[in-house]
Amino acid sequence: MRYGGATSGRSGSPFRLKLTPRVLAICATIVAAVFGIAEGSMLSKAPARAMQDTPPPPPPPSPVVFQKPIAADQLAFLNSFAGRPANDLVRDGKYKKLMHTVIPDTMFHYGIDMPLSDAVEKVMQGSSAPVQIHDGRYLVVSRANGPYLRGRGFIWIDLQEGIGLGGFYFHPTNGEPTPSVTVFSRQVKDEDAMQLSQLPAAFAQDLSQWSADSSIPPVTTRYFITGSNKKILLEHSEDYCAPAAGAAAPSQADCEQMNADAADIDMNAAYYLEQTNHATNATARMIEGNEEVAWIQLRENTCRVGPDPLRCRVRMTHEHIHGIGHAPPPRAPRR
Repeated sequence: MRYGGATSGRSGSPFRLKLTPRVLAICATIVAAVFGIAEGSMLSKAPARAMQDTPPPPPPPSPVVFQKPIAADQLAFLNSFAGRPANDLVRDGKYKKLMHTVIPDTMFHYGIDMPLSDAVEKVMQGSSAPVQIHDGRYLVVSRANGPYLRGRGFIWIDLQEGIGLGGFYFHPTNGEPTPSVTVFSRQVKDEDAMQLSQLPAAFAQDLSQWSADSSIPPVTTRYFITGSNKKILLEHSEDYCAPAAGAAAPSQADCEQMNADAADIDMNAAYYLEQTNHATNATARMIEGNEEVAWIQLRENTCRVGPDPLRCRVRMTHEHIHGIGHAPPPRAPRR
């Protein structure tokens, strides 16, 4: 099956919906989303008032909890590297030891299987970008052009709170959605799903700046690897139609399309994670399955008519994403 497509995995063959418990659960979600429409038109004709009566959005999720803050005396040495090339810090012994408290101790597939810490070191070595410490507390170490697969790296530490995160961008070749940004922190453990808005606002701003400097598309597949060595979805909670300070706003049509693309990307990533059991180094090759294709067709039928089909599509997709991890247990992935 192609990710994001509405075709089956076999070229030219018609799609046949198999009424598994999971598909029935998906259908129930669709029915709930358009409750109240005329009998006989529940899937083929979504009425205008289904969108007009859109329920208010749920309250934002709580910020993530960072465990075992790093002591200030273990971070003090970082101040001496401000303004120096990032490679100087990456090669420092104290910094390498510090990374054991920031980077999860897990395997990662960067072309081949390797520890995530090795992958981060590979893309950071040789960086001439200056180490930044801004607002007297936020340290940023980055590289915008890695050695292969267009890898880029990013380390962020709040020197006051003692918390650290990182980011890793590359173009996977193992069949998973590509390109992708993987954010990680060993200090975050008990999370099954996450939105960017749950992370520190200063981190989100620096992540956005690093992405822009590294020519990373604003709408890109995003994951988060936790200290429990679990790869979860880092959902796009941004509204690309909201005004951004210091940036020219896209047209209404463009930003609404970006919101729709982000929702579809998140759905593809959620299916991939579920079917690979959230493994941090999964190498599944375009897992076959009918559920996503079936749901996309139901969504298109539901949102085809009405005052705002694109907004209907975004809303229904986000609702569906939140239910993917709560369906019956997934089949074992095909490798």
